[in-house]
Amino acid sequence: MALGTQDVGKLAHFYCTALELTELARHDDEAGELRSVWLDLGGSVLMIEHTQESPRRVEGIGAGPFLIAFAVSAEERTRFEQRLTDAGSSIESRSNWTSYTRDPDGNRIAISCYALPLVNA
Repeated sequence: MALGTQDVGKLAHFYCTALELTELARHDDEAGELRSVWLDLGGSVLMIEHTQESPRRVEGIGAGPFLIAFAVSAEERTRFEQRLTDAGSSIESRSNWTSYTRDPDGNRIAISCYALPLVNA
């Protein structure tokens, strides 16, 4: 998964701080400026990539990517809500299982303790 941003360092710091993601790699451009930071999603990677474009705000369910969902336990949900608000994000809405907020660029984030069905391997 990749997110474009005008401020790679700021957005990567948010995800590391608020959601406790671990940095895997940093990449600079030809001028030595930070181009990307890759974060561990526990088997997947969140690539924070530099762009000149302004962030786009998505409301509701739209075409293409519209939400980044993180699976947490019910106990972790409250702790992550607090970490997110401490990082400057407000909880926009909640359901029985999921809390919705935004990162500093306005990307929608879900913190969900919904029990996912097991998939047979």
